[in-house]
Amino acid sequence: MSEKRTIRYDRDLNLEAYHFKGIMQKFPNHFHEHYVIGFIEKGSRRLTCKNREYNIETGDIILLNPLENHICEQIDNGVLDFRCINILPDAMQKAAYEITGKDSLPHFGVNVVYRSDHVKPLHKLHQIIMEQQPDFEKEELFFFLLEQLIELYAEPFYKQPPNKNSPAIQTVFDYISGHYAEHIRLDELASLAGMNKYTLLRAFTRLRGITPYRYLETVRVNEAKKLLEQGIEPIEAAMQTGFVDQSHFSNFFKDFIGLTPKQYQNIFKDNPRPGKEYYETK
Repeated sequence: MSEKRTIRYDRDLNLEAYHFKGIMQKFPNHFHEHYVIGFIEKGSRRLTCKNREYNIETGDIILLNPLENHICEQIDNGVLDFRCINILPDAMQKAAYEITGKDSLPHFGVNVVYRSDHVKPLHKLHQIIMEQQPDFEKEELFFFLLEQLIELYAEPFYKQPPNKNSPAIQTVFDYISGHYAEHIRLDELASLAGMNKYTLLRAFTRLRGITPYRYLETVRVNEAKKLLEQGIEPIEAAMQTGFVDQSHFSNFFKDFIGLTPKQYQNIFKDNPRPGKEYYETK
């Protein structure tokens, strides 16, 4: 069975819709800067999020907050059909304000909803986005669905989890976030933290749920996405975000996103058919 990956960017709702069909790819430990609301259309997967493992199957909904580390891998070498919408924090805050009247970000306290009744409206919304059907129905579905998900599974205000970081680990975290485009060495980070390299690796991974190197690569990929959306060529995006070469960049990007940098960029390019921001690959 050949795999098929389809993505559309919807300018009305300011979100991305992904449809992966027949894929077997494992997605390593990473995070996104956006919310993910998705469901398993066919197949099964093992999702690890916040140190919990979930076996998810057809009809299960996934809710991921920005910056939540997660791993997703196939079970028994089975293929997966998956649909999701990705909502940037700014767009989520605007929609949540219209729904709740509170100028704040919701935080989903539940990552998996088994056999959810909300799969049907989510599937319908996703299909309408893919087919570019009328805006009225699309926006109505979006707001009603988001209202229900926030009411059932989210806190009314975004609450940062208690800060369990030591000042030393926070210093390393901030340094990586601000210097991702540079060549960063482990001994440099260890010196900043005042620890030996092994102690730093253990402490950072325990407190952040992700290794320092994996965190660095995830930040680089997320920053590269922004450049690609602006029309920056992949080779230049790779250089500006600290990847050693385009091959290294492409491999990491596809591992994290499911598409090559060029494939991802294509959904943001002008299309001869107005309103069709779309990419499909087989």
